[in-house]
Amino acid sequence: MNEKLTAEKRTKTGTKACKVLREAGKMPGVVYSEGKEASMITLDTKEFGRVWKLAGETSVITLEGEDGEKSVLVQDVDFDPLYDTPLHADFYEVSKDRTVTVDVPLTFTGIAPAEKELGGSLVKVMREMTVEALPANLPKEIMVDISCLKTFEDQLLIKNIALPDGVTATEAADEVVALVQAAHEETEESSATDISSVQVEKKGKEESEGTE
Repeated sequence: MNEKLTAEKRTKTGTKACKVLREAGKMPGVVYSEGKEASMITLDTKEFGRVWKLAGETSVITLEGEDGEKSVLVQDVDFDPLYDTPLHADFYEVSKDRTVTVDVPLTFTGIAPAEKELGGSLVKVMREMTVEALPANLPKEIMVDISCLKTFEDQLLIKNIALPDGVTATEAADEVVALVQAAHEETEESSATDISSVQVEKKGKEESEGTE
């Protein structure tokens, strides 16, 4: 079930008007729609914060206002850098029968044998994936199982990830999502060079002391 937000029309703009709203526990917002003029709205800050935590940017929200209900996605949120409270939100109106393209966060699960047994380091090349789907099919996150990474040569690709029904990746199937890298070790050559440098420096110091 979609989360719901109550929105009121906003007629006043500018820094001063927005400050008055925030002091009253409200926050400004804008709803963008394809082929329509953007509409300015006012939201309850606490209510938006609750819905934002549940829905994020990939779940459809029902915006209830004077013009009826609108299905929207959160497009962008500005936060107070000190208190981390939302200050402003942009929404994008979506149609139930038209696909949308969004970035969905990846959640890595399982254990990579190359990391646990071979002592390598897991490298998460991608943290989110761009997908296309109908609004109702958009996942909040995509689960990525890394247990297939058994050697340092193994790579987890987009095509290896099982996506939910009705969801397709828009990026190349051979894009690397994750891999395990061997732990960095100093080569014998670099160690030998370091020792040589120390010996030359020591010899030069001794000759200098002898001259004195």
